[in-house]
Amino acid sequence: MRPELARLARIEQQLLGAPAATSPAEWQQLLILDADLAADAQAQAQLYAGIALAGRRQLRHELDAIHAQLYGPVAAGWLRHTAARLRQLLPRWPRLRPRS
Repeated sequence: MRPELARLARIEQQLLGAPAATSPAEWQQLLILDADLAADAQAQAQLYAGIALAGRRQLRHELDAIHAQLYGPVAAGWLRHTAARLRQLLPRWPRLRPRS
């Protein structure tokens, strides 16, 4: 594996808490000694936080759309549609015609 990918895999293991990750004390020591590693780990942590936030926003958007579909004004559209159809059908039955 290329060194860059191995470095990224090590950062991911540490940030995601994989079993193969180093101990927290050893990781802190590595971050203190290697500024580039600390910067890369910080950037990766921010990336994970951004992805999690985007996922929550997407989920909220999908839930709002489902709620609007089930309970919004469109859900009451069946009543307007049915009433309009009944108004169209009323003139066909003499007993049901509205009296003028």
